[in-house]
Amino acid sequence: TVTIRIVCLFTLLWSVNGIGVNWGTQTSHPLPPDTVVRMLRENGIQKVKLFAADYGILKALGKTGIEVMVGIPNDMLASVGGSMKAAEKWVAKNVSEHISSNNVNIRYVAVGNEPFLETYNGSYLHITLPALSNIQSALIKAGIGSQVKVTVPLNADVYASSNTYPSGGDFRTDIFDPMLKIVKFLNDSNSPFTVNIYPFISLYTDSNFPVEYAFFDGNATPLNDGGTLYYNMFDANLDTLAHALQKNGFGNLPIIVGEIGWPTDGDRNANIEYARRFNQGFMSHISGGKGTPMRPVPIDAYLFSLIDEDEKSIDPGNFERHWGIFYFDGQVKYPLNLGTTNSGALIPAKGVQYLERKWCVMKLSAPLDDPQVAQSVSYACGLADCTSLGYGTSCGNLDARGNISYAFNSYFQKNNQLEKACEFPNVSVIAKTDPTPTVGNCKFPIMIQPYYESAGRRFGCGQMPLPLVSVLLLLLLTV
Repeated sequence: TVTIRIVCLFTLLWSVNGIGVNWGTQTSHPLPPDTVVRMLRENGIQKVKLFAADYGILKALGKTGIEVMVGIPNDMLASVGGSMKAAEKWVAKNVSEHISSNNVNIRYVAVGNEPFLETYNGSYLHITLPALSNIQSALIKAGIGSQVKVTVPLNADVYASSNTYPSGGDFRTDIFDPMLKIVKFLNDSNSPFTVNIYPFISLYTDSNFPVEYAFFDGNATPLNDGGTLYYNMFDANLDTLAHALQKNGFGNLPIIVGEIGWPTDGDRNANIEYARRFNQGFMSHISGGKGTPMRPVPIDAYLFSLIDEDEKSIDPGNFERHWGIFYFDGQVKYPLNLGTTNSGALIPAKGVQYLERKWCVMKLSAPLDDPQVAQSVSYACGLADCTSLGYGTSCGNLDARGNISYAFNSYFQKNNQLEKACEFPNVSVIAKTDPTPTVGNCKFPIMIQPYYESAGRRFGCGQMPLPLVSVLLLLLLTV
């Protein structure tokens, strides 16, 4: 019994150290940082990856012991890569100060975010390594070079296989030389290689992709790579990278999985059941610490993501705003055992403050063929979030009036239920009855009260800062 308890304790402790989350902030109504940090602690999450150095968030993470990877956005690479002084200033303000004055456990600086994506057409190709080098030098000069390491979160498209098997893995030919220089730099500075792996994207972009191969249930026909069997895409993808590193003389370079997850809305394959199945499968898959065939060591990973973000770009797809394991308000989406709590269940955010229980909907008396309807819906969706509408989405079964009401309400809530935000010409009305359907997962959300960090306090409905009201009224005049 003692032995079993020790094994269980070891597994739990490893899980705590091994799993992190990405905390993104592209949202119109962020939860207060203290609320999110409390949620992280109550869920036993010990590692956080940030995409930028947000002062309020870093301050809230102080004295918690939570390990932090803080990011430098791509649009800052030229600045810190072109000037040692700029790099030192960034490190002093966003790393040294937080470590020394606030006891933030910063362990990594993520220099850029997927800078070599093919869609960037080489924009960051020649500035990423100088930025990496300057930040590393600035960390050393600040006396924290051994405590804080640099890395570059890269998309899995930086490598590919010449024979469709992991053993054929190597870096993309068009970026081979810059990649090799970065890998050598990471190796020389005892820093990890960070990669983002998304089986969902493979399924989204390829209608012939074998669905079962995206998951961890062992139901897929395995890929036989010279006698090594791969039952899921994640292992095969990570080992393609491992082979690429080994092939170029860096077989021992540590690998961090910077992003992995599954969205819950915005596409027919982005749903609650698939997300639960994938994320729980991934957690079970890595909990034993056995790794992959090429890398039989515990996997260091960050789930993507913590909370939904309603202002993310939807250029890749409508699913982009729905990666969270929690909704925008910190409420649990589905059962998920991270192995980090006694209950084995996610714990929602506490003390969340909502706006009034009211919604903006289509007037019952308004005809569907009113010329104002299409124009109003287009306007509302252009400035709010209608990604839960459409084929295979959570609200995909709404009728025409339901779709219109959803669009109106999304705009109304995003604008803090301002009455002006429900004045679509003769076709909208504010309702006190919840229009959410009784069947299915579709929700007509009520927005949380806005939190403006610079003001240091919450603003309730009708208490928006004057400049925001002015801008909003100006926008509404164009309706």
